[in-house]
Amino acid sequence: MSTNTTSSTDSSTAPPTGSSADPSAGASAEPGTGARAVAPEAGPRPARLIHNEATTEIPVHLLFRDDPDPAPVPLRPAVVARRQGPGERPGERPATRRPVNARPRPVPSVDPELRERPARVLPGAAGVAAGLCGVAGCAATSWWAGLVPPLAAQAMGLPAYAGAGLGPAQWAAYAAAGVLGLFGFGGLARGRTGRAWVLGLFGRYRGTVRRTGLMWVNPLLLRRRVDVRLRHWRSEPMPAADGNGVALRAVTLVVWRVRDTVKATLGVEDHETYLRECVEAALARVPVEPLGTVRSSADVAGDTLTRLVAADATPVGLEVFSVRPVRVEYAPEVAAAMHRRRIAALDAAQRASVLTSVVDSVEDTVTRLTMRGLVELDDYERKVLVKDLTVAFCAGRGDTGA
Repeated sequence: MSTNTTSSTDSSTAPPTGSSADPSAGASAEPGTGARAVAPEAGPRPARLIHNEATTEIPVHLLFRDDPDPAPVPLRPAVVARRQGPGERPGERPATRRPVNARPRPVPSVDPELRERPARVLPGAAGVAAGLCGVAGCAATSWWAGLVPPLAAQAMGLPAYAGAGLGPAQWAAYAAAGVLGLFGFGGLARGRTGRAWVLGLFGRYRGTVRRTGLMWVNPLLLRRRVDVRLRHWRSEPMPAADGNGVALRAVTLVVWRVRDTVKATLGVEDHETYLRECVEAALARVPVEPLGTVRSSADVAGDTLTRLVAADATPVGLEVFSVRPVRVEYAPEVAAAMHRRRIAALDAAQRASVLTSVVDSVEDTVTRLTMRGLVELDDYERKVLVKDLTVAFCAGRGDTGA
């Protein structure tokens, strides 16, 4: 029993044979064997290997000793491992969460019967012809009643006729010719590019006119002109917030147009007011950042705003192409505090950069002096030189910045 103990002790305390000793010999002993490491008497100390999970404690006082032969200190292994989370310990079942069904947002809906369809119109030539027929009928009725002066009849080449007077037949002819002329000329309309008419009769939708040029529309129909061109709308400053909940004021630029004229006109009271409310509701849900901070966050916020506003505006016939914040500023109640905070952050960043530059300059100066053999410094002289150089460089940086 004693023989085995002696042999193990000799093998663990035997120093390396020379400078060509295996560097990993000091760390070959497994942790937990109780062996003691003894510093070698001559030659460089063996290097220790740092593994992933197991390391060896190094006494702090050994780092600052001037004695070339430190006394042997017992070392014990320390195991560093990742903390096991729930469900990773042996014999423990992983914790399961019950799925939560997210409630879908209600989608705005309008009357399903409100669907855009083309209205029945006639070419403008038909209205002009009907109006001219009405005028000609009125003139013929006047000649029939004998109301045309003789000189006018001779000028128009009409035969002489004494006239039958104004009787019921003549009045009926006057009424028919007048109605035909009024309907013919009263129904003429001119369609323009980018404009449309929503037609209604006694509160009922009768169709949409998107044609251009001269056309004839029933004059009894109520016409509502709608602009279907691509439009840009710049909002007023609206309340918003950033990722930290700081109050902001955001001005957005919306690119949109009316896609379904009947839904935009009859589905909501005012489609422009509805669009403004949709943008304000989206800003309350999406965090935005002040412009000039992070470009990627501004792009993400713009894409999210576009998706939300488009989803709310599509059911009422509006097509939204983009919603982009063009000006974002802090709210008046927090503007002063956030301005001071940004100035402090910039000052701290500048100080950090100046300190890094000073440390690099001091290190470069000391390294060049010692590597070229211009001076020989001990630890005390090195500390004094570093201190003096740091003070000099910091003072020079401060004078330059002032």
